[in-house]
Amino acid sequence: MTSVTVDLSGEHLTLVTSNSRRRFHAIWLRDNAGDPETRAPGNGQRLIAVRDIPADTRIDDADLKGNLLEVRFAPEGKVVGYDLGWLEAHAYDTDQPRQRGCTARSVEVWDAQLMGNLPVGDYMELSRNDAALSQWLGLVTKYGFGKVVNGPIEDGALFKIVDLFGYVRETNYGRHFDVRTEVNPTNLAFTGLGLQAHTDNPYRDPVPTLQVLYCLESSAAGGENMVVDGFAAAKRLREENEAYFDVLADHCARFEYASATGVCLTSRRPMIELAPDGELIAVRFNNRSLSAITDVPFDKMATYYAAYRRFGEIIDDTAMEITFRLNPGEAFLVDNTRVLHARKGYSGEGTRWLQGCYADKDGLRSTYDALCHAQALEAAE
Repeated sequence: MTSVTVDLSGEHLTLVTSNSRRRFHAIWLRDNAGDPETRAPGNGQRLIAVRDIPADTRIDDADLKGNLLEVRFAPEGKVVGYDLGWLEAHAYDTDQPRQRGCTARSVEVWDAQLMGNLPVGDYMELSRNDAALSQWLGLVTKYGFGKVVNGPIEDGALFKIVDLFGYVRETNYGRHFDVRTEVNPTNLAFTGLGLQAHTDNPYRDPVPTLQVLYCLESSAAGGENMVVDGFAAAKRLREENEAYFDVLADHCARFEYASATGVCLTSRRPMIELAPDGELIAVRFNNRSLSAITDVPFDKMATYYAAYRRFGEIIDDTAMEITFRLNPGEAFLVDNTRVLHARKGYSGEGTRWLQGCYADKDGLRSTYDALCHAQALEAAE
């Protein structure tokens, strides 16, 4: 049975259901009112600032009417209704503290065992079927990467992948870059050398949050692509040695990239980045772009390098990686704040031509959430 009680001071109320007991502050409820005087009906944006809410706001009365909680606020005398499902989904009164290094509920960490169940989408189906696109974007959100097959084999086809969910982020490399062997390359990616698993462009601020690599030619021997879940690697490091995890999370590394064409990019961020509540939000790991580390105290530098070495060993462990070969018309997308990608070396015979570009995951998440919302509305009709 659902019940509600109001604290004598009116500062908060307690909502009890068969599954939970949640407290909500008066100021929080008033700030999150959904009435047309508080939020614009069309886009849901607030029409008031927190300064417009009386500082002495309190709950004068609360009553349950079916699946709706009606709250009357003093001193305004305003009555606002709240959907019980919405309150449960947005409850902040929880008794489970978040562990340092935890991941969001939407994230599932993985290792090589995911190899038999890759998040793969067929381009033609993704471009024509919202349900298929929603499912694939959900898997990308969950695992941090996804593969696309049966795409067109044409210059610039990678833009069609980005068009499925968002927009290209242009950099000094242009709207896109070609990955193939070059003479006097500006980046080691443009050689036949193998590359250690890494995140791209850690020297940028902000870093591009998505990367797409699209295959146009692939007759050279070798050159298989690999991906590693950086969140899984970070959690494994913490389980092995909490001090190693902490030193990489508590101190900034420095990354830089400079070229002869007037580009000089630098950033200062930890290799393992946490939100204030301890949630893992990003991993930055790129041996080619790591600059001199100067933000670690002398008495912790030896520990820092030991942690850096061990983190790299975990990332290099074949038990952590998924390996696949891209054929012409195939692509893969990675969350560049989480999933590291690598490439095995390939021979100089034959051809290997990939095109890459960057995008940002706010567009991907927006498209995914909008599709989910539309599907929910359709199911409710």
